[in-house]
Amino acid sequence: MELTRRHALAGAAAIAASPLLKTSAANAAAPLADKQAPSFYRYKVGDAQVNAISDGMNTFALADTFVLNAKKDAVNAALEKAFLPKDKVSIHFAPLVINTGGKLVVVDTGNGPGAFASSKGNVGQFANNLAAAGFDPKNIDVVVISHFHGDHVNGLLAADGAPAFPNAEVLVPAAEWKYWMDDGEMSRATGDRMQGLFKNSRRVFEAGLKKKVTPYEWGKDVAPGLLAVESIGHTPGHTSFVLSSGSDKVFIQSDVTNLPALFVTNPGWHLMYDQDPALAEKTRRKVYGMLVADKMRVQGFHYPFPANGYVEKDGNGYRLVPAPWNPTT
Repeated sequence: MELTRRHALAGAAAIAASPLLKTSAANAAAPLADKQAPSFYRYKVGDAQVNAISDGMNTFALADTFVLNAKKDAVNAALEKAFLPKDKVSIHFAPLVINTGGKLVVVDTGNGPGAFASSKGNVGQFANNLAAAGFDPKNIDVVVISHFHGDHVNGLLAADGAPAFPNAEVLVPAAEWKYWMDDGEMSRATGDRMQGLFKNSRRVFEAGLKKKVTPYEWGKDVAPGLLAVESIGHTPGHTSFVLSSGSDKVFIQSDVTNLPALFVTNPGWHLMYDQDPALAEKTRRKVYGMLVADKMRVQGFHYPFPANGYVEKDGNGYRLVPAPWNPTT
């Protein structure tokens, strides 16, 4: 039988009406499940294993200034084109655990336990999902930070303020450390958000970790096979990474783009969280041009979970093609 829109609508109406039908106890429906399974996903890059660990998702009303150089109507049109609801934005968070074969390396740490409490569990899930994935925080050897925004560094501390990864070396971008720890830069910061970022960096790194961090430079490996790559604009020291093992590679883009439906599709759009939007756009176009040319897999911190795939050129922008789900590693 040919399926028509009329048939589909008739089926939907029947489903909607079904609760009104009399049913026997023997055929009572099962109760709806109320929780997702633990959110982690593993894949191989050569001999290394990448574990994407969800920190959750934050949904908020679409502000007029979320995209600085596009009208809200255009942003809503892009959301609808991606089959996403209008007038709100849902941002995902996906820290990583990389097993290089010799070391366990965490890349960024999520929103932290404070955000887990204040969001009623919507974000700050990294610690719980890390345990569900079989990792003990005490066994993490290295934590590598891409930049100092709270959704990347707050998970460095446990709920009691102690280091969440007590035996790990914490590596931070040298340029990022220099900027956020500079008292002069802090004194010149304007607006509640920027002032809050400076204060939060000091809370995490000076009070929480007591400066037990090691700055790293771009162009060098920060862990076996993990190359630090300059990708500034989002912050002054924003860093991405290339994980290589054998002939296989993945580009870990951190926050080169935010929500793909908006900023992969429209690389010229400027995100309100980018500290230097024009420089962030320049970096974005450079990175995505390279990804297309090299056909390199990409892992995005704010991509929909499990947050990895490939990009292809699409008109004046790009299109994210999610990598196929693999039931084994």
